[in-house]
Amino acid sequence: MKAPFDFTGRMRDICADMIARLPELAHIDLDRVVVGFRQARKRVGHGLFASLTPLRFAGGSPTTIRRGRPMGIQRIGDRQGREMLYVLNFYLPRFMDQSFREKLITIVHELWHISPACDGDIRRHTGRCFAHTGSQKQFDAEMDRLAQRWLSLGPPEDLWGFLTGGIEDLIARHGRIVGARVPQPRLVA
Repeated sequence: MKAPFDFTGRMRDICADMIARLPELAHIDLDRVVVGFRQARKRVGHGLFASLTPLRFAGGSPTTIRRGRPMGIQRIGDRQGREMLYVLNFYLPRFMDQSFREKLITIVHELWHISPACDGDIRRHTGRCFAHTGSQKQFDAEMDRLAQRWLSLGPPEDLWGFLTGGIEDLIARHGRIVGARVPQPRLVA
């Protein structure tokens, strides 16, 4: 009998290695990030491959004002009772349908969104496009550079090797894919 593939556990391991090897990501406390996966609605080459959901507002504030009313975000805790600050979801099979290089860029891209204070807010850039800077092309090039630098630092292939194939490869080798499924947190009054 084949052992199921723990997708979110393996993705967490890759994220931890990237955080340890790349100074630009060293501020991230992965113990405050839930790593999960979701089913992509359609198997197409565009749309969401992954998403980072901050569980706080600007500056790490637990509340904000919307339509004159204070609002918060549904709290998510781990088994030890610690409050999580981010939800990082990968959309399957769409994420695994990307090239190896694109998968690495996607992972770095989502980790990059975590605020330098790691306070539950996202990294905010100046200008109208505060999440991705004013130039998507320049932002993507920077994420590619970070992903390739991580790879050049020699992380073990048994850590990332599964990313060189697709979802069918994982299913053929392991029978099924398991991992954390995290519902989208809701705004609460």
